[in-house]
Amino acid sequence: MVSRRGFLKYTAGGLLTLFGSDRLNGLSRAIAAIPGGSLNPELVDKFRTPLFIPPAMPAAGKKVIGDGRRVDYYEISVKQFSQQILPRGFPPTTVWGYGPAFPEKRRSFAHRAPGFTIEAKWQEPVIVKWINGLKDATTAGFLPPLLPVDPTLHWANPPGGIAHRDMSPSFRATPAAYRGPVPIVTHLHGAIGVAGHSDGHPEAWYLPAAAGIPSEYAAFGTWYQFFNREASLDVGAWEPGSATFTYPNMQTSMLWYHDHALGMTRTNVYAGLAGIYMIRGGPEGDGAIRDARSGMRGVLPRSTSTHGPMHLPQHRNIREIPLMIQDRSFNIDGSLFYPHSRAFFDGIPGPFIPDTDIPPIWNPEFFANMMVVNGNTWPFQTVEQARYRYRLLNACNSRFLILDFNSIPGIEVWMIGGDSGFLPAPANMTAVNANRILLGPSERADVIVDFTRVPIGRHVLKNIGPDEPFGGGVPGTDFQMADPRSSGLIMQFHVTLAQEEDRSTPPQYLLLPNTPPLPRETFIRRLALLEKESSSFDESPAAAFLGIVLGDPGAGPAACIARGWKDPVTQNPAVGTTEIWEFYNMTEDAHPMHVHAVSFELVNRQAILVNEESGTVQLEAGSSPVSPEPWELGRKDTVIAYPSQVTRVRMTFIREGQYVWHCHILEHEDNQMMLPYRIGQAKQRIP
Repeated sequence: MVSRRGFLKYTAGGLLTLFGSDRLNGLSRAIAAIPGGSLNPELVDKFRTPLFIPPAMPAAGKKVIGDGRRVDYYEISVKQFSQQILPRGFPPTTVWGYGPAFPEKRRSFAHRAPGFTIEAKWQEPVIVKWINGLKDATTAGFLPPLLPVDPTLHWANPPGGIAHRDMSPSFRATPAAYRGPVPIVTHLHGAIGVAGHSDGHPEAWYLPAAAGIPSEYAAFGTWYQFFNREASLDVGAWEPGSATFTYPNMQTSMLWYHDHALGMTRTNVYAGLAGIYMIRGGPEGDGAIRDARSGMRGVLPRSTSTHGPMHLPQHRNIREIPLMIQDRSFNIDGSLFYPHSRAFFDGIPGPFIPDTDIPPIWNPEFFANMMVVNGNTWPFQTVEQARYRYRLLNACNSRFLILDFNSIPGIEVWMIGGDSGFLPAPANMTAVNANRILLGPSERADVIVDFTRVPIGRHVLKNIGPDEPFGGGVPGTDFQMADPRSSGLIMQFHVTLAQEEDRSTPPQYLLLPNTPPLPRETFIRRLALLEKESSSFDESPAAAFLGIVLGDPGAGPAACIARGWKDPVTQNPAVGTTEIWEFYNMTEDAHPMHVHAVSFELVNRQAILVNEESGTVQLEAGSSPVSPEPWELGRKDTVIAYPSQVTRVRMTFIREGQYVWHCHILEHEDNQMMLPYRIGQAKQRIP
């Protein structure tokens, strides 16, 4: 019997091309190129477009906060526009993106996907007014979604009005894709200690202040008013079509901002709603690094220069570069392709909801066939024979990346940081992992890439992760690697002679700042990752698949209890306490688990035994906990939970509020693989 993972890859969209026997498991089955839009990735020129380095987002001004400090204030809107994502000569692509919401006279800063980088300083708060500008510039009417939105999921559901928003509505016939005004709410991923009202809660969404919205529609989500009242004590009441958030910037690391609207995150982010957020300084920042040879301050490859208000950075002078990596598919006309039917996933043509329990549009995963870096397909960057610092982010919807520098002769790669700050010590990825870096969706890596001994010429950064759900293992042995003609290519480096001496500290001599360990835990919380099967279809593993849900495995070998978004909250740690959360993965695939408002330490992983018939789980007899990999040390906010393992993380809850935890495969979190949790006293939503 073909596994759900294999069935997905080789039958997606019904594109069947008999190729022979699969060498990985000996099964004779249909093998197809990654399906996508009508634009064949092999016809798209590779490495023609220079890498775009996002400049700093311009601030709108300053605001005075409660303690009298003047802090940076941003007004950032979401808009629809055209962008040249494909190489020139191909049509531009209509996307959504973030950009400064300045008056007409200051429109020299364009919106872009991804958005410009917000530069912040440690413990200096930043205030951002996020504006939903998804409306027609001429008529001021609302714009519909760019991509197909499934209205049968548990989602924002603005047509349901106040009484029926944020739920899964009932239908008498299978509905078409939603075409109404678009809800958004921006989440700053990785923000530690952020107040609940500024976290971007999925039920705190809001529609644009646009014309033509039916009066019976809900204009905002069920938590919007509650958080509006809380935030008004800090920054004043929110205006219609917007929300104003305050970020405390309690850590030094690279975060990212993206949309988080309930049941629509996958399509809103895929349309372009994402950007980088840098926090610099502090006792764990770049200035605290030392050179082991002298004890003096260590020097990292040149930080991004301060950008003037009217120009973009000069690439040759920048050696600290964020790389937001995404996968996308396109149609011949340049438009984004995203599946419009569940048939794309497993070939089921229907019937769908309400005649069965299968959503008509939602796909459990989606793997696009072209790679996009900082908003362009397969770019190139000219680099010197010197050291560069890359801030890597996997911003794909479902795809796990295994970035492979190994085909670049003479390259040396060191990882110095992860999601939430520096590692305890630099990890020589060349020595310990063959120049490969694994990143689950939303994971980040702070790496130094040394081109000093790389021959002058053109060299390609590759991806050897799978074009299917990831379950761990060895590339080429346990799974087939990405298509080497398309999704297996990331970008190209044009290596040139160094123009001046590289004054950065060789990474092997870097003494990184010491991050104090978290306190010992006072409670261990057991959590389960469970597959949900259809009761309507059972002819194949794929057809039986409804999605992934979260739950509680109970104490000892006990039956797991699935939890839904509307169920009573069962994760309610007290303020100031430290807990270990254990993620028991009872599914076939790895899941990148993310907990809002905290960072955590990965404690260990351990093998488990899953009884699918009884729905029970227990530790594998005789198994021992396995320590984190060297590159998983330090603080994180997203962790890979592998199948048939329990993954344990330790975290301290520092601020009262209402938050969520979820899988960061966006298609999963949009269909119930997300639960609310509370720190401290219970909160009640306000209509």
